[in-house]
Amino acid sequence: MKVSDFDFDLPEDRIALRPVTPRESAKLLIVDGDTRQDLSVGDLPSLLKAGDLLVLNNTRVLPTQLKGTRERDGQSVAFEATLIKSLDGQNWQAFLKPGRRIREDDHLSFGDLTARVLSKGEDGVYVLRFEHAPSEVINGLHRLGGMPLPPYIRSKRPEDEQDKTDYQTVFARDEGSVAAPTAGLHFTPELLRALTDKGVLFEEVTLHVGAGTFLPVKVEDTDDHKMHAEFGVVSPVSAARINAARAAGGRIVAIGTTALRLIESACDDDGVIHPFSGDTAIFITPGVRVRSADLLWTNFHLPKSTLFMLVCAFAGTEAMKAAYAHAIESGYRFFSYGDASLLSNRSR
Repeated sequence: MKVSDFDFDLPEDRIALRPVTPRESAKLLIVDGDTRQDLSVGDLPSLLKAGDLLVLNNTRVLPTQLKGTRERDGQSVAFEATLIKSLDGQNWQAFLKPGRRIREDDHLSFGDLTARVLSKGEDGVYVLRFEHAPSEVINGLHRLGGMPLPPYIRSKRPEDEQDKTDYQTVFARDEGSVAAPTAGLHFTPELLRALTDKGVLFEEVTLHVGAGTFLPVKVEDTDDHKMHAEFGVVSPVSAARINAARAAGGRIVAIGTTALRLIESACDDDGVIHPFSGDTAIFITPGVRVRSADLLWTNFHLPKSTLFMLVCAFAGTEAMKAAYAHAIESGYRFFSYGDASLLSNRSR
């Protein structure tokens, strides 16, 4: 398929720079084939029934945005680094800006954290080796780092203290992401209690989101795109509970594309979820049958992105193009801090 088939015009003022308050007041678009309904996030309990199960990604975002200096030949250069993946605790992949001023073997300082540049890949990704134990690196990130906001937000405003709360889900537990599973940002303790009172079930899985989720698709055909890999875990207990909920007649609701990609990676042809631990680079495009979930709760995604392709695969390409046109016309807010949608699985 051509990547251009997933393009659409998005006005700049539709990009959300802050979440709405309270979170439950965000808009919610229901999409089931050609049927659409405009509601709010707070209406979710009325849309679900006892026995339905929400799959939550409990990953926690690390503050991996760093300001640094490079010293060479008596010259000091300031730059920004975004750590995007830990390779072994000391070696990290990173984006550096401006990268043209940094080369292999340079020594970098981030306050009391120091690192050496091991390599630079053709994709612009650097590998840095920190001169500290892995635990000291993590502690240093919490002291010195900022939240790694997506480029479409950072280009319009700086990260601040409020983002340390706003860019973390209320069920974040397992530290390791460099981007938030943003569909989960809509949930508050009050909304979770209302769902529990309704008899809705919850199950947590972990997918550590990588910065590759923001990388543009640079090829013309989807067959030529190399998907980024992310580490995820579905425990034996979680797999059993998800399968039991479906066997009892409950619907499986993936909260976010990260949760969906993980449980789909753990799913067999019959829709049974199996325990999973490892990297997944699953790429879900139209024509791929999604077996693991009945509903998908997700935000509104970038044009020509792998995530927009995923929702088209899940709910139908023409239905999603029409839904996005409706959302733009109706003032829905897009991307990480934006509004939500609830999609029915039309791929089966």
